[in-house]
Amino acid sequence: MTRRELIGGGLATIVVTGVAGRIPAVQVAAQARADTTSFLPVAVWYGGGKARAPMLERQARSKKESWRKDIRQIKALGFNTVRAWIDWASGQPAEDRYDFETLDVLLELAEEEQLKLVLQVYMDSAPHWVGRKYPDGLFVSSNGQAIQPESSPGYCRDHPGVRAADLAFYAAVAERTKKSPAFLGWDLWSEPHVINWANPTWIPNPEFCFCLHTIRRFRGWLQKKYGSIDKLNEGWYRRFATWDEVQPSRMSTILSYTDYIDWKSFIADKLGEDLGERYRAVKDVAPRTIVTSHAAGVGLFASPHHWEGQADDWTMAAKVDFYGTSFYPKHSAFVDRDVQWRGALLDFTRSFAYDEGRAGFWVGELQGGFGTIALNVSPTVTPDDIRIWTWSALARGAKGINYYAWYPMSSGYESGGFGLNHLDGTVTDRARLAGSIAQIVDRNQRLFLDARPPRAEVAVIYNPLGHFVGGRQRAAAYGGPQGEVAGIERDSLLGVHRALFPRNVPLDFVHIAHLSNDKLRQYKLVIFPYPLMMPESAARLLADYVREGGALVAEARLGWNNERGQASDRIPGLGLWEVMGARESAIETVPNGRTTMRWTSSDLPGLASGTVLPARWYKETLEPLSSSARIVAQFDDGAATAVMGTFGKGRTLLLGSYVSASAQSTPSPAAEGFFAGLLEWAGVTLPAGATGSALEVRHLDSGGDVLLFLFNHAKQPARSEVWLRRPPREYSAVDLLDGKTIRAGGATGEVRLNVELPPSAVRLLKISPG
Repeated sequence: MTRRELIGGGLATIVVTGVAGRIPAVQVAAQARADTTSFLPVAVWYGGGKARAPMLERQARSKKESWRKDIRQIKALGFNTVRAWIDWASGQPAEDRYDFETLDVLLELAEEEQLKLVLQVYMDSAPHWVGRKYPDGLFVSSNGQAIQPESSPGYCRDHPGVRAADLAFYAAVAERTKKSPAFLGWDLWSEPHVINWANPTWIPNPEFCFCLHTIRRFRGWLQKKYGSIDKLNEGWYRRFATWDEVQPSRMSTILSYTDYIDWKSFIADKLGEDLGERYRAVKDVAPRTIVTSHAAGVGLFASPHHWEGQADDWTMAAKVDFYGTSFYPKHSAFVDRDVQWRGALLDFTRSFAYDEGRAGFWVGELQGGFGTIALNVSPTVTPDDIRIWTWSALARGAKGINYYAWYPMSSGYESGGFGLNHLDGTVTDRARLAGSIAQIVDRNQRLFLDARPPRAEVAVIYNPLGHFVGGRQRAAAYGGPQGEVAGIERDSLLGVHRALFPRNVPLDFVHIAHLSNDKLRQYKLVIFPYPLMMPESAARLLADYVREGGALVAEARLGWNNERGQASDRIPGLGLWEVMGARESAIETVPNGRTTMRWTSSDLPGLASGTVLPARWYKETLEPLSSSARIVAQFDDGAATAVMGTFGKGRTLLLGSYVSASAQSTPSPAAEGFFAGLLEWAGVTLPAGATGSALEVRHLDSGGDVLLFLFNHAKQPARSEVWLRRPPREYSAVDLLDGKTIRAGGATGEVRLNVELPPSAVRLLKISPG
């Protein structure tokens, strides 16, 4: 077969032969789209026997009946889908030969046992023939050293030949899968980075990819952005004569670091384009299949500095039907994520997954058992954990759940970990509990598929540019066994969420590069934590938002730098000093990065004068600049640290330190009271809540019904009166977990329910009119 693909600005023609037959030419857009509203998979990862992803057992055909026992057990527990996988090395061992035996057997079993199948594709485990044919297709680190792949990370798809082979493989697999009535869809890329699951430990501070093909692609990206070499020279402070002289940034300098920002922005765009190409490759052949991908650590916990090449969740979500996340609350030793951490991850995922009219997200990997990384073993994963984790994801509008995995990992440094069951095949209570949830979802498919999150009135600005202040000099510090960035950028986002979590506040994380007047208009309160660097366009949008009646809270050094790393003449920068009604008059980093601010007014509801708020990092002294601006808090030495004012029809609060980050690292009742006061100050209306105990209350709208999720995260029973704002009329409530009917009233505009939950329990109520 012959396929023509646009590569690097030119057309390349490749010829591939194999069992898949003839594959049509890739179209610009698929002729028909998948129906993403007809089936919600609750799947378990199973690739045939006890092989761990991305590995496959050999001689699959001879093992079909043995595998059937596993498949039947999976179905008997209640799962409706199997999530299988294929790796490039096994699937195309020679250029002219495909081997889909394992996939064939699993598709046959899924058809015969009436299950759906989702396929995870692993291109990182690449066949050696690719390297032999394209010896210049290796990944290259910033020091110029090429990486010879072992089981990963494969070859750089910026090489035209590698890219063409990559897309041809996807198309060939699509040709096979589309013939099966059991095939539901794809995950095209697990945890996308430039390189995956390979750490060249012999290279100090590696970074990827600096091969000639990626550099050529980067130059094309720059030409599109700047238009001319003169404009690039102006932006980078260089004197390039031709585009062939342009190289990515490799080091920190005391001058401009716009080149470094461009390089990392290119990496995020490139990963999105790569995912989009793979999407089109399978959609052209099998347009009605569902196409997904999922992040390892969403941007809430990740940094653009990551050496592997970090993706942007909003960019990736725009390229597939569903973009989601891995979810490992107990990944390995000393990792036991608390309730608020888990909620923030899922709310962040929901935010990018439903933005701009998108349809939701899949949890690509949901931890099934205790985790391991070499000698590190996580806290025990219990059935209660499985219950809480799964319903927490569904309560945020997840449209697919994939438990990782049926069997524990059979090899590698994760050996023995992450399985729902034991490696000897013993089925656990965790697996039974997961299967019981799958049965409930399957009985109520339409209800869950139609369910949508409520409209939030509170937004927290997610700003990846915050990581770039100082360029490479602001090197990211890595912490934790998964390499999360342990920094103030993450804590600032988490802190707002943690402080508001007890009040069950619907909250959106809004990407600063995707702001618009229409989007901001829906929010009564916008919080901008750690706002040191921002696009000039975003500053104008925030000014419009406040002018039209919005309430904006921003922290220290607002708009210090623009998106090119250039300092503002006055801080708040980019004209925001006028909006906030104040300016910075002095700034310093406080000893040990900790400080406090004492509230001196009663302007914020519920926050008494004299309340002391913990804060982090900066002591920024503020000077009011307008008659409407007034000082509302001071540092210990009396210097002004918070200014409240008005601008147009709206109101503002400027803070001279980082209260949000402190609310994560050192939570306090004062911080909770502060953020609760902001809700009333901005006129935010809460749609649901609980009195009498600290239940987590979440809900989704599903047609005329409401799905109301109640969580008791405590170790003791909880009694509470739960309320939900609805139009005045009578309502009925049915518990979907046990089928019992609960009395509910609603004539006053609130549905009120008296509930009692045991420790670690979940209740799921369908609230219906009548």
